[in-house]
Amino acid sequence: MILEISFRFLFDTFLGVLVVVFLMIVAVLYFSLYQFKKLILLLKWSTVINDKVLNAIVYDGDFSTSADNLEPFSENSSFRDLFLEKLVESEKKFSGAANEQINKLFTDYKLEKEAFNKIYQKKPSLIAGGIKELSAMRVQKALPNIAVFLTHASPIVYQEAQYAMINLKGFDGLNFLNTIPNVISEWQQLRLLLSITDIPSGSEESIDLWLRSENDSVVIFTLRLLRKFQLLSLYSSVLNLFNHRSDQVRIQAVETVQSLENSTTIQHLTDSFKNQSEEVQVEIVRILKTSKDPRSIEFLKEQLTTHSLVKLRIFAAEALLELDQKEYLITLRKDSDSSDELVQIINHSIQEKIC
Repeated sequence: MILEISFRFLFDTFLGVLVVVFLMIVAVLYFSLYQFKKLILLLKWSTVINDKVLNAIVYDGDFSTSADNLEPFSENSSFRDLFLEKLVESEKKFSGAANEQINKLFTDYKLEKEAFNKIYQKKPSLIAGGIKELSAMRVQKALPNIAVFLTHASPIVYQEAQYAMINLKGFDGLNFLNTIPNVISEWQQLRLLLSITDIPSGSEESIDLWLRSENDSVVIFTLRLLRKFQLLSLYSSVLNLFNHRSDQVRIQAVETVQSLENSTTIQHLTDSFKNQSEEVQVEIVRILKTSKDPRSIEFLKEQLTTHSLVKLRIFAAEALLELDQKEYLITLRKDSDSSDELVQIINHSIQEKIC
């Protein structure tokens, strides 16, 4: 009797497991089929959209073989999201009249609704996506909505908002630098710099304000802006940053002074040298090496023979080689009073020059 019950229990258990496995297989097959159909649909939609965009660009919006194929899906929210995504991708690849046709498609199919819907969501990635789309399609009326996100907690949101402000307003879009509390990352700085194509006259006051910002990343970004557009009138303001609390700001200031170079630059660099940290001093000597100005020779000789930092002394030796001071270095190397370290530095520098 006990054996019969045990057998029955094992049989029922085995049957239950088989049913569960069968249901799992059915579920996996159903999900795979659903995903496959979804993929096929996406491929079909992509083909239709690409054809629509291509024809709009090639035929200047006057002819499209895909007009009838596009219509059945135009009210589908997933299709419209994909359509908007494709337009944003296309906008990056084309310019001029082609871009106008892409923007016309955006307007004709009223896709701004999808983009606006995204910025009203809570998920940062969706908000950033909506901002990106509104910016790419040049939706000027979205500026007040986008400006709200300049102080958003999520970096991907406020960074996209920063970029959008410049994309839609040009240089005037940089006004957020007046009050921005966040650090502008290196990548974001590059992105913003690339998007600015010109600086209107009379902007010096705003730029000078940014140079005095409490936000170090704003100051660094502004210095790079000065270098890009060669704003020589702000040379004195850059010099004031040689006393900044941040070494990174001072390094950028040194690079900017060299970029805006005038007849007093070498003197300014060498005069400030003793008051700088070793990191900034290294940058000054590196800049002097690049400038190849004969007026720096005596200064470089002094640093080579007296400074305590090996890296800086190597730069000084290399700079002297660039200034045709090889004979001086060889003579110094042979001097019995020269330390072994100095000899090694000179040997290294000469060997590097040969290589």
